[in-house]
This record gives sequence, C-alpha cells and structure tokens, in this order.
Amino acid sequence: MQTGLGIEKIDEELHRLLPDMSRIIFSSDYLPSSGSISAALRQIKENKIDLIIGTQLISKGHNFPSLTYVGILDADFGLEVTDIRASERTYQILNQVSGRAGRVKQESKVKIMTHMPDHPLLQSLKNNQKQEFYNAELTIRNSSRMPPFARLVAIIVSSKNRKLLNEWSQKLALINNFPKDVELLGPIEAPISRMRQYYRQRFLIRGPKNCNIQLYIKRWLDSLKLPPQIRITIDVDPQNFL
Repeated sequence: MQTGLGIEKIDEELHRLLPDMSRIIFSSDYLPSSGSISAALRQIKENKIDLIIGTQLISKGHNFPSLTYVGILDADFGLEVTDIRASERTYQILNQVSGRAGRVKQESKVKIMTHMPDHPLLQSLKNNQKQEFYNAELTIRNSSRMPPFARLVAIIVSSKNRKLLNEWSQKLALINNFPKDVELLGPIEAPISRMRQYYRQRFLIRGPKNCNIQLYIKRWLDSLKLPPQIRITIDVDPQNFL
C-alpha cells in the first residue's frame, strides 16, 4: 500500500527490480469507475496479477484470496496531519490493509515501513491489541477534553487582505464573551493558510458535550459588525482541521 510516496515511482521501481512479474495500480486515478475496479478485481482473483500497488482504495473491503504478503510504505504519514482523529483513522486504515493478507488460510506476512516504530499505534497494530489502542485513545481524548467527551467548533476567518484579517481576528479574540466552561482557542494561522487568494486564520471553540455551543457562537459573532471583506466559516463537530 502506498501513502506518502509517489505511486508511479513505486511502479517504476518494481518494474526495474521484478521485470517478469505482472503489476496493477489499484487507485482511483487508474481505476476511475466501478467497471474498471471490477475488471481489476477479476484479474487479481484469477491470479493474473503478481503485484498490486495500491492506495487507500485497496482497503475498502476487497477480498484477495491469494494475497499472502502486504507491504505498507510510509505508514506513519497519516499521523503528521493536524487532526485529533489522526491516530484513529491511521489505525483503521492500517488494520484494514493488513487484513487483506491471508484471509483464506494461507500463511501471510505484513511488513510496515515507518519512521516511528515505537509509536503506541504501531505497537498496538503489531501485537493485535485493537481494544487496548482504542482504550488508550479514549483516555487521551478524555484527559484533553476532546470529542467524544466535549464539543468542538472550528471557525475559519478569511480575507484577501492579510492586515485586515489579523486586525479583526484579534478583535474577535478580545471579546471572548463565552461562559467559563466554553473555551475560545486562537486565533492561529490555519494549516492551509491561503486558499483561492484568501488568507485564513482559525479559532477552535471547545465546550461541554451537551451545551448549546451554536448559541454562544452566534452571540460572539454578533458582538462585532464585521466588514464585508471578512468571511466566516463555521464547522460544528469538524472532521478535519484544515
């Protein structure tokens, strides 16, 4: 499975090292339709393919009866993103991909390339300790007041004028008229700091699980009359933080 490395480069390298083995690239770029995916799966199940080079598409529940070896390159790539669910999502993907091997009684091997071999996630995967991983993840989330033990709202403030953006972001930060149990975090530069000519800054608002956090956000934003050059994007219970 390929994550952070170029899939075409991997294909070229395998062709150089193993020129007599048949290969297929299993990715949405090369298999854009359900028909092309079905044709590829048919080739694999008929043992016409020796090497499968795949992206995350390969983890989507497909069954490869003769697959006995899985190699995962750059497995910790997903841990580098600014997302509280990064560990959970990375574990799910790696676990799904690892499960492609040896599903029909053959002996199988899974090898993972990583820069962080001692990371708890990878140790849990290696030792098949799924429940232990999720218990540890929940403990971390609880102690840091993160979902599912709290609510988060991501607010992106953006403008084509960087100076104006900084000015109004600071004004919003100074208001902070939230209750004591609701935290206003930020502003900081968004991970994607510029998009379609707009500069972007981010606030996070964190509150108790059952609070009416949208009401407090409306009151906060209504405290200032923002100029039309400032745009506000609100993402309640965000799935990513870009």
